[in-house]
Amino acid sequence: MTRKKPEYEIGSGNIFADLGLKDADELLTRAKLGHTVRMILEKRGLKQKEISELLKINQSEVSKLMNGKYHLFSEGRLFGFLNKLDQKVTVLISPRQKDDNPQEVVLA
Repeated sequence: MTRKKPEYEIGSGNIFADLGLKDADELLTRAKLGHTVRMILEKRGLKQKEISELLKINQSEVSKLMNGKYHLFSEGRLFGFLNKLDQKVTVLISPRQKDDNPQEVVLA
């Protein structure tokens, strides 16, 4: 009995683009930034009330952030959260090379 190889498709690296969503680059940027914020908060073991006070947002927004609803926050707000978490945020602008994505978020 020979096994049939599973069918699959290689993704682009941006799941939002692969799903055909509008503003896929922005959604990916927000997802990466939001996930980073959430990981820092989880690592610190903060309660929702503490997160609310630290980030100066209401508990409803804390819940949305901690449940991965990053699309509800602008990139600017997510950068602000990172700043409040004592993170350095660096934006590098350079000429795009052929076949490069127009936006790229690199987390160190």
